[in-house]
Amino acid sequence: MLIGYARCSTSTQDLTAQHHALHALGVDAEMVHVDHGFTGTKRDRPGLEKALAACRGGDTFVVTKLDRLARSLPDARDIADELTRKGVTLNIGGSIYNPHDPVGKLLFNVLGMVAEFESDLIRARTREGMAVAKSKGKLRGRQPKLTKKQEAHLVSLHRDGTHTTTEIAELFGVARSTVYRAIQRAAPAT
Repeated sequence: MLIGYARCSTSTQDLTAQHHALHALGVDAEMVHVDHGFTGTKRDRPGLEKALAACRGGDTFVVTKLDRLARSLPDARDIADELTRKGVTLNIGGSIYNPHDPVGKLLFNVLGMVAEFESDLIRARTREGMAVAKSKGKLRGRQPKLTKKQEAHLVSLHRDGTHTTTEIAELFGVARSTVYRAIQRAAPAT
């Protein structure tokens, strides 16, 4: 039996190309397990767990590319070893991985290293872009729930003692924790 696995990192990405490729490799649509919005650097993915659990000896586990399976070499090796122990064949984009062939192992490790390298580059570019945005004042983080004027009004209501924290939170449409933080910020430093 052919068991397919498809993954994309963000919820805005489309899995159509992977579905078509898996279909072209002979995998039935109902046998494709999917993780949508999960990074390949983490092993704990519900679709991957279901796909691996569905595998039995003699089955073939199919992915379009190794980086869809894992973005770290240790994870890729662990998954391949788990499949091998179960007697399951690993098909990567039409190429069968043979763990007993030295050249096959070499190519698998090179592909795994490239997938991990790509992941590291993406992370580095993201950090670099965030640093540039922050230096230009365009990365400000989460916006406050209340304006300075609203926060001052909230603190004055609290100091008056006429309203409970819960009432103040309901009045301003915020959580009690927001009220507590506003009160704490307004407290004189000791």
